[in-house]
Amino acid sequence: MPAIQKPMRYGHTEGHTDVCFDDSGSCIVTCGSDGDVRIWEDLDDDDPKSINVGEKAYSCALKNGKLVTAVSNNTIQVHTFPEGVPDGILTRFTTNANHVVFNKDGTKVAAGSADFLVKVVDVMDCSQQKTFRGHDAPVLSLSFDPKDIFLASASCDGSVRVWQISDQTCSVSWPLLQKCNDVINAKSICRLAWQPKSGKLLAVPVEKSVKLYRRETWSNQCDLSDNFISQTLNVVTWSPCGQYLAAGSINGLITIWNVETKDCVERVKHEKGYAICGLAWHPTCSRIAYTDAEGNLGLLENVCNPNGKIPSSKVSSRVEKDYSDLFDGDDTSNAGDFLNDSAVETPSFPKGIMHDDDDDTVLASGRPRQRSHFLEDDDNSVDVTMLKSGSNLLKEEEEDDQADSIHDLPLVTPQRPFYDGPMPTPRQKPFQSGSTPLHLTHRFMVWNSIGIIRCYNDEQDNAIDVEFHDTSIYHATHLSNTWNYTVADLSHEAILLACESTDELASKLHCLHFSSWDSSKEWIVDMPQNEDIEAICLGHGWAAAATSALLLRLFSIGGVQKEIFSLPGPVVSMAGHGEQLFVVYHRGTGFDGDQCLGVQLLELGKKKKQILHGDPLPLTRKSYLVWVGFSAEGTPCFVDSEGIVRMLNRGLGNTWTPVCNTREHCKGKSDHYWVVGIHENPQQLRCIPCKGSRFPPTLPRPAVAVLSFKLPYCQIATEKGQMEEQYWRSVMFHNHLDYLANHDYEYDENTKNQAIKQQQELLIKMFALSCKLEREFRCVELADLMTQNAVNLAIKYASRSRRLILAERLSELAVEKAAELATAQVEEEEVEEDFRKKLNAGYSNTATEWSQPTLRNQVEEEAEDTGEADDTEEKSEIRQNPFSKSANSSDVPAVKSGAVTSSNQGRVNPFKVSASSKEPATSVNSARSNILDNMNKSYKKSALNRSASNEKSPVIKPLVPKPKSKQASAASYFQKRTSQADKTEEVKEENPKNSSSETPVLCPENNENQRQKTGFQMWLEENRSNILSDNPDLSDEADIIKKGMLQFRVLSAEERKAWATKAKGGMASDGAEAKKRKCVVDESHETEDQKEKATENLNLPKKHKPLDLSTNQKLSAFAFKQE
Repeated sequence: MPAIQKPMRYGHTEGHTDVCFDDSGSCIVTCGSDGDVRIWEDLDDDDPKSINVGEKAYSCALKNGKLVTAVSNNTIQVHTFPEGVPDGILTRFTTNANHVVFNKDGTKVAAGSADFLVKVVDVMDCSQQKTFRGHDAPVLSLSFDPKDIFLASASCDGSVRVWQISDQTCSVSWPLLQKCNDVINAKSICRLAWQPKSGKLLAVPVEKSVKLYRRETWSNQCDLSDNFISQTLNVVTWSPCGQYLAAGSINGLITIWNVETKDCVERVKHEKGYAICGLAWHPTCSRIAYTDAEGNLGLLENVCNPNGKIPSSKVSSRVEKDYSDLFDGDDTSNAGDFLNDSAVETPSFPKGIMHDDDDDTVLASGRPRQRSHFLEDDDNSVDVTMLKSGSNLLKEEEEDDQADSIHDLPLVTPQRPFYDGPMPTPRQKPFQSGSTPLHLTHRFMVWNSIGIIRCYNDEQDNAIDVEFHDTSIYHATHLSNTWNYTVADLSHEAILLACESTDELASKLHCLHFSSWDSSKEWIVDMPQNEDIEAICLGHGWAAAATSALLLRLFSIGGVQKEIFSLPGPVVSMAGHGEQLFVVYHRGTGFDGDQCLGVQLLELGKKKKQILHGDPLPLTRKSYLVWVGFSAEGTPCFVDSEGIVRMLNRGLGNTWTPVCNTREHCKGKSDHYWVVGIHENPQQLRCIPCKGSRFPPTLPRPAVAVLSFKLPYCQIATEKGQMEEQYWRSVMFHNHLDYLANHDYEYDENTKNQAIKQQQELLIKMFALSCKLEREFRCVELADLMTQNAVNLAIKYASRSRRLILAERLSELAVEKAAELATAQVEEEEVEEDFRKKLNAGYSNTATEWSQPTLRNQVEEEAEDTGEADDTEEKSEIRQNPFSKSANSSDVPAVKSGAVTSSNQGRVNPFKVSASSKEPATSVNSARSNILDNMNKSYKKSALNRSASNEKSPVIKPLVPKPKSKQASAASYFQKRTSQADKTEEVKEENPKNSSSETPVLCPENNENQRQKTGFQMWLEENRSNILSDNPDLSDEADIIKKGMLQFRVLSAEERKAWATKAKGGMASDGAEAKKRKCVVDESHETEDQKEKATENLNLPKKHKPLDLSTNQKLSAFAFKQE
């Protein structure tokens, strides 16, 4: 039975008119160029309700009681329905919007504007906006994918694009339409539409046919056309069941096809031949409302037979009857819809199985049904419809399914309707940090701390420009982009480019090594077949490429292929810095909008090791990764789409800490910051503000803004919260200094000193604040974080505040800290001794540079001097207990650093023939082991401090390894020593007999072997009686020395220096002995060295100095300002 065309009636003034139905189909809603929205109960309604929304209304959409209109004042407005009460403005454009549509569940609205932009806005929270950029002309129309994954748009630039909603990228673009400069001049408004429910097909009206594109593959499945169509098609719409498609042309012809058979089932001609500009299919009935370009409204009824008995239908009346019985007298048209729905839910099949997409005659498992068994087999497909209708027959049908033959049960598809849990999140595509989307004709390929790489790909040019921030060192480069490179990276050494493979060419990795010293500065590597490069990065002396084959390939910067290993999942992004490689990949499938990412952190130096072993990457809920990289100091960082910047906290077991929220700095809800670099000293987050977008345009050149860091601590508005945040931020942002020190990199000691000073000041302030609040337990907790001198200052403050219990607790804490410090020194000495033993293996006959004691800071001298004994048999015990002392130690003073004993503390030239060649090797062995047992200096420091007058460590830029590494120290092990060492060798030759291991005890008359007393020894002799009187329970000499050391450390620097000077005073009387030994201590050098060490940092394990006088004055002034 043909469709019934009702007479047209006046709706709005002449001009573009849009139409839609409400959710139930009880009302027809139209809008037009008179600025009114009219609500019609039926076509015969003589008094429709009218709502004025503006001067002109270009488009309207209705869902869930919300009426959304695109109005001429460049806004998208919301009104309540049917009351028509204004409910605010969803979003604004710079020019008028042309089309507005709801998604399937009515939670989001998409709008396309004449300013080339497409926006997707959350209806309940208009601040949640996504902007899609890429069209080069006004947007004509939009259509939401029913599954909310894709958004289709048509534009005057002639293209139809499909966007990925989650990451705002263009999945595909087709040049289908004629180009024009405005909607008014467009030949067609191209109202495209997705197939309902499954979204399997996208219908696009192009010229005189409708093109159907298949989801995901984006291939043109077929074209729907008819010989009666003589003019361009303007608009299309689907039936709610997804089986029929209607299209309206610019000369008033409405054509309806059965999509499965591609047959034209209805043709209706407009009575006056006006262009059809609006089409809407009734949600339940077989009715189509349409509007024309002159403001008229029309209605088609009985478009398809409500029984579904159209000539091309393959569903028998018997099937329809069975479905009607199953749904207990539901409308027969609904039963037909459910039948079609079961077909829609089936997945795509191989082309050999499908025939014209006849899903009704194909099982979900992919087997064609036998026509004779159509009814019996179809009982299984009822389950899908039963679930959607909420039938109580679910369990019975499920049992029937299990009873049927197993081949009729598909493995995956029928389970989808049963699952009502979290839905999987589409995986994020690979990206290069600091790049803008690939579909842009002018885009940034990378923007980092080194420079900028831009790509231009338009009709005039296809080229790449490289610009460096420091133009005094590097010059700009212009490259032709003949290989269509898509990803790039930039470092101080090279430019790295990569392109995807094509049908003829393999994927290529192209490196321009501009820092090479030879003339060949380029190399290209082709990937194996069917392997595409997805992410690349550069480090110091190496390059890396992650491919679609889940492989990570390493190359030297000169083009040598190095290691290759497999990634646990598809790569998302990579970054390199120095020796570190940072890889982020998909470790699984996320749910409910969350990405499931993993991270690997590797060090690619001489000792290659993995720091992070696929740990989960913590992202904000429902966000994705937008930036991965390193700070300028080498700490891994990343940024997610919610603007949260996270940094690796090496001081807390390599955990991730949020250090900034860029959204707090945004003025508008749709504004974002595009990160380009992170610096820890000074603390700067360098990024580009983007107005209404997530990324900047290439022109005009974007300006870089600097944001401050702030850790998300609680009660940040209070003084306590502010100081806590500042303290822990300072601690975290200076962890990189320890990392640099542990990996033999140069760094500025003054930076560390300033950081320690700032941290201690903050702790003292928090301590004072806690005292005022009478939080004494909290005070002790804060003191536990302080250094020795800060604790002493805290004790003074507590005493003056008359908090005696607190002062006592802090005193106990100070003693514990001193004991821990001494224990740490012993452990460090043992580690150094083990290293020396390993280093000396195989060179037992030669005394080395380790045999010469070197100058130490005051604390180290005290630890060494009190731990030394006079006879070598005791030295193995001293190594275990550095505070034990031999019985005759008071009579025989310890040997001063730089002085030499008769033979067993002398130095030997390994390249000089000894006068006594028959000397037993065991004597040298014994002497060497004894000498090494006395060494407390770390091998690294000794390498730096020795022979300061004739060997200095070169100044090297950060993140370049120190020249004095462990290997270098071992190499210098055999170098010729200075004159002091030569004199030692002479003494060795003059006294060969004293080298015997059988005479280890020093003779009392051998005065030249006696060391000068230290300041601590002289202080201990004078204060021994006081220590014993205060601690009568001390009987062991080692305990007395340990207690004395703790008290001696509490003395001020001036007092300890005075004792050291006093000890030096006795040196003058020993001039004759010094002359005999032919070894003069360079006192001026020693004094300078001590002055140098007095300025070193107070928190290093070996260097505990008080804060300088100015700091003490400041802290004291703060602490006692209330007195």
